[in-house]
Amino acid sequence: MTKHWKDLDPVISHRPGAVAEGPAPGAESEKVPLSHSQEFLCARDDGEFSGSFGRRHILVNAWRLTGKVDLDALQGALNDVVARHEILRTRVVRDAGQRYQEIHPPVPVTLLVRDVPPVAGKSADLRAEELFNEAEAGTLSVRDLPVLRAILGRLGDDDWALVLVTHHTATDAWSMSVLIRDVMNVYASRRGWHPPELPEMCQYREFAVAQRARSADAATRAYWRQKLDGGRIFGIPVEHTTADQPGSSYSAHVFMIDAAVTADTVAFAKVINGSLFMVLLAVFYLLANQVTGTTDPVVPTFSFGRSPRFLNTVGFCVNPLPIRTSLPDNASRGGSSFREIVTLTRASCLEAYAHDVPLTHITSQAPQLTASVTKDLAVVVFEVVQAPALADSRQAGDISCTEIVRLNPPAGSRDIPGGMLWSFDVTARNEIGAELLFDRNQFGEEFIAGLVAQYRQILAESLANPDERRMLR
Repeated sequence: MTKHWKDLDPVISHRPGAVAEGPAPGAESEKVPLSHSQEFLCARDDGEFSGSFGRRHILVNAWRLTGKVDLDALQGALNDVVARHEILRTRVVRDAGQRYQEIHPPVPVTLLVRDVPPVAGKSADLRAEELFNEAEAGTLSVRDLPVLRAILGRLGDDDWALVLVTHHTATDAWSMSVLIRDVMNVYASRRGWHPPELPEMCQYREFAVAQRARSADAATRAYWRQKLDGGRIFGIPVEHTTADQPGSSYSAHVFMIDAAVTADTVAFAKVINGSLFMVLLAVFYLLANQVTGTTDPVVPTFSFGRSPRFLNTVGFCVNPLPIRTSLPDNASRGGSSFREIVTLTRASCLEAYAHDVPLTHITSQAPQLTASVTKDLAVVVFEVVQAPALADSRQAGDISCTEIVRLNPPAGSRDIPGGMLWSFDVTARNEIGAELLFDRNQFGEEFIAGLVAQYRQILAESLANPDERRMLR
């Protein structure tokens, strides 16, 4: 039986000095108010083993390194990044009656180095993916600071896979790109090279203060009150409930949209003066209509959450944002074209972005929004990952660093705090990579694969004939 990577005996366990599982006894800490984004996480707190602060709510990224890796320099770079970004050594205190960030002094990062030897029939790419998947199937406790772990897999001479594991309460997709950029930059400096200086950055505590200062004015409150009046969060009825499996058991169905369709999708987004997200969300609206018959979906997504001031900040900065788009009435319009639906979706997104405030301000104007959510309904979150191309491919002194694009789904996956998550990203190969995270207690793989097949078919047909009218259910 395959063991979790933390339980495997590494070829080299590179841990200079004592690696603490948390701050040293008596270490001073600092109390800082939570951001609204952290408050959102707290609302989904279900203890140490599930929910937002559970051990499986992690974020994992991986990169191929080519060259001779200096383990001491890499260890030092990881430690330096923890010193630079204090959110990685911050504990979110969630005691009754008080919530705050508790910032601790830096402690070393655990860097696990292990051999990933050649196997007949398996390429180095596949072995790198398997290491990536193995890490994502693991756990990381928010109690163990810093909330960053690193695994360096030796695939061959001068060929390595570097996996960074963080807790999702401390990072988002943008943060992971910032982290690897900083690690590689500091690594090169420690090796005696002279990379460009890292940009100035703000700590997450400053983001929290700035986000809390954002308030909903009268016009914004009125917008959300009117926009969400009578609306209900969209969800898909669960296929089954597995009574003998307590808690959640999430898997990821990974799929790719080839470069040609990706290029067509990006091109169409430009034609309607919109974004990739708007086109993909419009396709999802059509899927939702086919599956449930809804023509008035309210689909949760995440806004970027960062102003230019916080582009180099590591932390959970995204802001939940509901997007409501009422699809055209077939009876009065004789059907709807995909172009019309995308145009309506674009208008809904732009309105929501213009009134982007913390979720608590939105739900205060629409308390009925989640009234229909029950255990028999899986709330669907839809996102296109927003991350800068800081480390798709870069040089760090005498080693090169390229992001790993997975083509094979993990057997298990990170936890998500309830519901179903559709997540899309454009890979370094100019393909749309996607994963659908779902709870195996609620859905079977066959059902999920069917949803994905429907989505892909709608996307291809819609792009082929964007002006063809179609009847909604």
